[in-house]
Amino acid sequence: MGFTDLLDEVGGFGRYQWLHVTLISLPGLFMASQNLLNNFVSGIPTHHCTLPANHSLFNLSHQQLLKAFIPLDSSGTKLDRCRRYVEPQWQLLAANSSANMSLLQTEDCVDGWTFDHSEFRATTVTETEVLDQRLCLCLSYLCICHVCSKIQPVRIGLFLSLRYGRRSVLIWSYLQLAVLGCSAALSPSYTAYCIFRFLGGMAVSGVILNGVSLKVEWIPTKARTIVGTLTSFFFTFGQMILAGLACWLRDWRKLQVVVCAPYFLFFAYSWWFSESARWLVLKRRSEDALKSLKRVARINGKPEVADKLTLEVLHSHMRKEMESSHSTFTAYDLFKTRGMRRISICLMAVWFSTSFAYYGLAMDLQKFGVNIYLMQIIFGAVDFPAKLLALGMLSYLGRRVSQAACLFLSALIIFANIFVPTDMQTVRTTLACLGKGLTSASFTTAYLFSGELYPTVIRQTGMGFVSTMARIGSMAAPAVLILDEVLPALPSVVYGGAAVLAGCFACFLPETLNIPLPDTIEDVEEKW
Repeated sequence: MGFTDLLDEVGGFGRYQWLHVTLISLPGLFMASQNLLNNFVSGIPTHHCTLPANHSLFNLSHQQLLKAFIPLDSSGTKLDRCRRYVEPQWQLLAANSSANMSLLQTEDCVDGWTFDHSEFRATTVTETEVLDQRLCLCLSYLCICHVCSKIQPVRIGLFLSLRYGRRSVLIWSYLQLAVLGCSAALSPSYTAYCIFRFLGGMAVSGVILNGVSLKVEWIPTKARTIVGTLTSFFFTFGQMILAGLACWLRDWRKLQVVVCAPYFLFFAYSWWFSESARWLVLKRRSEDALKSLKRVARINGKPEVADKLTLEVLHSHMRKEMESSHSTFTAYDLFKTRGMRRISICLMAVWFSTSFAYYGLAMDLQKFGVNIYLMQIIFGAVDFPAKLLALGMLSYLGRRVSQAACLFLSALIIFANIFVPTDMQTVRTTLACLGKGLTSASFTTAYLFSGELYPTVIRQTGMGFVSTMARIGSMAAPAVLILDEVLPALPSVVYGGAAVLAGCFACFLPETLNIPLPDTIEDVEEKW
């Protein structure tokens, strides 16, 4: 008998589990905002060079002034965003002007930029005029704030959660994200904003990793699939909430506060959570584990079971796990034995490629030529059918087939988009949405699958390790987008190729459908 049997005795998936899972999942409504906030906070409005100070002396309409002072870009259809004529070109106002545009002298935007505020009232770009093209925005913001803020904190968070428990680190992460997120809205400069986002990224990792572990360790085996998939819909709803809030506020400071302030509420009620009894036992805190189990039994309407629970009963269910808890585990143990090594290497590829493709699509909404707020809602809505499909596949086909299928199908759609002409924007956008939905389903599967593959004694370390690979993937994704200036199809080839490779790796992972969670590395080696 193991801990899973003990969990069934105290009520299985009862009243406590319903409350527990719901309360831990609620922050997911605003977690999407933390990951995708850059689409709106650092959105680039339509803009052009500011006209010379004396332009008001000319009795001309605004459109005529733009034609005389601002050249067209390389496409010949839009105003150039970064150049203006050194001298006004009045001859261009003539109906049949035959001036050679390539011979006209231009200069940089020496007086700054003029922004169209119909889409965004204020962003970090309009306030700081950081407009050194996508290379600057992608690398300075995404790589520094979004990625570097999570790779090192994952290691810190792992140390804290292994030492102080899932519950304690989760509570602290809520408070940290609330305080630092709201502070970011008060940033006097773009550098200060990046620093606050960097520190806030630590809390984001803490919320995700500890929330997943605390949920899965209180859920019976048979309920894990449906609970894991349904709770991922909180993130899906969050994407649509983000679009609505961004469209309503249209000011990056207000949006920053609104998506971070709710974490004060999550911090307030998180004290109700019970620490993982599995973790408590493995940390030789059996009395605390017994109190948690009795509390869960009473909330689940099993007072008679609570009265019968003793330390002897608890130890008899977890004798094997307690014997292994004398050892200290590090990231090296993820590769030390054959079974763990196979799992870790395959999950590295799965997490990297899933995040790589997901953020490559989700972090560049402006390229689709559709209203950015509508595009965000569409990208969120497409997750509903994708995750319902994933739920059916996870329940009947298993984790391994589901993971591989999501990756292979997303690659197929990404490759298909290469052959769609650029003027068929509706078709291209539709395929991109389908691809994003499948990568989202792959994320849902990966979170559930990874939590079931790694044993309790090293689950946090394993989840943190593969999460780090996902952050590296999200770092590489926006950088790859720049390759479209070399060859428009190149980013899609890279994204699709990575998904195919990861799908092949997923085929080598062991199946975990309806299998109890492993508690020790020995369990993993015996089962797989």
